[in-house]
Amino acid sequence: MSGASMLLLRSSFFDRLSSISFSGSSAASPFTARRSFSLATRAVMVTCKAIRIHEVGGPEVLKYEDIEVSEPSEGEVRVKNMAIGLNFIDVYFRKGVYKAELPFIPGSEAAGVVTAVGPGVTDRKIGDRVAYAGKPMGSYTEEQILPAVSVVPIPPSVDFATAASIMLKGMTAQFLLRRCFKVQPGHTILVHAAAGGVGSLLCQWGRALGATVIGTVSTEEKAAQAIQDGCHHTILYKSEDFVQRVKEITDGKGVQVVYDSVGKDTFQGSLDCLAYRGYMVLYGQSSGIPDPMPISAIQSKSLFVTRPSMFHYTATREELLATAEEVYENVVSGILTVRVNHKYSLSQAAQAHIDLEGRKTTGSTVLVPESI
Repeated sequence: MSGASMLLLRSSFFDRLSSISFSGSSAASPFTARRSFSLATRAVMVTCKAIRIHEVGGPEVLKYEDIEVSEPSEGEVRVKNMAIGLNFIDVYFRKGVYKAELPFIPGSEAAGVVTAVGPGVTDRKIGDRVAYAGKPMGSYTEEQILPAVSVVPIPPSVDFATAASIMLKGMTAQFLLRRCFKVQPGHTILVHAAAGGVGSLLCQWGRALGATVIGTVSTEEKAAQAIQDGCHHTILYKSEDFVQRVKEITDGKGVQVVYDSVGKDTFQGSLDCLAYRGYMVLYGQSSGIPDPMPISAIQSKSLFVTRPSMFHYTATREELLATAEEVYENVVSGILTVRVNHKYSLSQAAQAHIDLEGRKTTGSTVLVPESI
């Protein structure tokens, strides 16, 4: 697809979505068709299941409990979650690496159906298929209250599991590749955890942008998936020195950017892989927080180091919509393939965390409420 065509698609993408009515249509879920009439007259307090954390710690602190969800207030909507995205940031909050007031409901990504609309909301209605990622935290629940400005419409061709998997990871990939460091044809990029949820999207999107993609993975199986996702070269970091392999692949020149979600175990090696004026983009820390580094350590190659947050790149409604638009465009056009390789019931959130931390998952993982 030409650049002009993509630009035209982007400018009209959400405009077309906003004109589609899902209630009663073939694109609507059975839930939408069944509930839209009865909920249209009034919003009610509902009791539902959720995962709550009363103390930080291991996966065992994820408690499956009853909660009450109120009517939406001014500018809010209530959403019945049909699929909930699982992300490593959920682990950081569970462990207390990132702070939240106790008790709290974890989760930063979900897709579902609007079941109630608060006063002053004019651009969302009951029955709309919507997704959100980021703030407010609290998606590990059957229903939740969200600011109307935080949700975006889901294209009719995208199912709930895909939407719940692509929002946080897809928007992360978008700002990493398109804004934090703008990948161009001819660049060589290094992606750690290339078979993971974000890593998979970085490989697909990076290759589509014309970059040579190098990915690190832990197993032969994950290497095969990373190649399928667009990696030109894969490195088995458990048996190979990834720094040495990168130097071999790049003839000693290094890469223009490293996308590192691992942190402590890979940080210094990632710096060593960079070319002059290269960018070290640390967007996660699954192995722990990197050791402190003197600023003089990056002087020898005039390096740039950043620890970005998606929330700072989607701080306004306009930024959120523009980011989500580009992600969904690439899903619909086939540039991005979302692999929802694992599904757990919401009550199995602890097991999902165990598997995620144990690197037993590939692609994307979703939690599905038992009520679905």
